[in-house]
Amino acid sequence: MKISGFTFIRNGFTFGYPFVQSIQSLLPLVDELVVVVGDSTDGTREAIAAINNPKIKIIDTKWDDALRTSGKIFAQQTNIALDAITGDWAIYLQSDEVFHQTAHTQIKDYILKADKLNNVDGLFFPFLHFWGNFGHIRNTRAVHRGEIRVFKNTGNIRSYKDAMGFRKYENLGNYDSEKGGTKLNVLKTEIPVFHYSYSRNPALMKKKLNHFHRFWHDDKWLKEKTDEKLFDFNEVDRLEEFTGEHPVYMKELIAAKDWAFMYNPSKSNMKLKEKILNGFENLTGYRLFEYKNYRVIKS
Repeated sequence: MKISGFTFIRNGFTFGYPFVQSIQSLLPLVDELVVVVGDSTDGTREAIAAINNPKIKIIDTKWDDALRTSGKIFAQQTNIALDAITGDWAIYLQSDEVFHQTAHTQIKDYILKADKLNNVDGLFFPFLHFWGNFGHIRNTRAVHRGEIRVFKNTGNIRSYKDAMGFRKYENLGNYDSEKGGTKLNVLKTEIPVFHYSYSRNPALMKKKLNHFHRFWHDDKWLKEKTDEKLFDFNEVDRLEEFTGEHPVYMKELIAAKDWAFMYNPSKSNMKLKEKILNGFENLTGYRLFEYKNYRVIKS
């Protein structure tokens, strides 16, 4: 069995993505790793090449500004990488997602198990959404609890929406990243994906958000909504303390943290409706009205 990894990145240093760490966490799992690198100006491509691992295959792309709505460019870049892999199984991480080094054996065991099940398309992973720093996570209804990050490379699976998940398409000629397709049948794992999207310097966080809004909104919206204020990590519904161990790949980046964050729960912006729904979830373990882009199969 051949296992392929794939991902995409553009100007990773400029916007503070731990893309090198993400790639390093994938390499022990795969026989090949396809990295699609958009037209970067900050040394992103050079850093990936400097990893100097024969498993890595770099594909250079130029981002199309015409795909500037609904995050379509992210789905397109993901699919370019997906089309280039040759493995029986595919493992995908976005460039702010990292696997823990202790999870590699577990992930491979799950793949071996799922490979024997004809009614299973892939694997679901829960997410740890880090917020503000590396010691707090956001675990409310405002963030997704997890997603598909491993699946059988059957040739008819494509990125769905803004590259967060995947679906099967019987006719790729009718593929639309925003609609259609069939949800994948998955085995649910308990192996976390460490998601570092909101753990960076608040000035850098604002810079990243201001830039990436342009892939969902037009110029009029950007002119009205964009500002240069520091991002306030306390403008959030609720955070929890994280006392676990980060992936070893993140050690140097965490040590280099150049900002301070003190969580102030009194500033919570959680609305009454969400407080009630979160309270119900805490009591029962069930999330009402949850969006799921997958179907869980009991093994």
